[in-house]
Amino acid sequence: MRPPDLSHLARPGAEIAVRVTPRAARNAVTPAEDGVLRIAVTAVPEGGKANAEVVKLLAKALGVAKTRLTLLRGASGRDKLFRLD
Repeated sequence: MRPPDLSHLARPGAEIAVRVTPRAARNAVTPAEDGVLRIAVTAVPEGGKANAEVVKLLAKALGVAKTRLTLLRGASGRDKLFRLD
């Protein structure tokens, strides 16, 4: 399953709020009405594995390189804030 096209959000300096669900049945990116992206990952939240999957899925949906995303807040929580450099 391909992630949705979120290239309209890929502006330099944009801050993207994300709500993560680890240990999901499948990886998915879902835009929500409240402006927060819902990202489900199959990875477990141990050793940064879930965060790495979130960055990978978000970068693919935005159409940018993974290295352009910086995690500003929420390294150990479900609510995260990324900045696109």
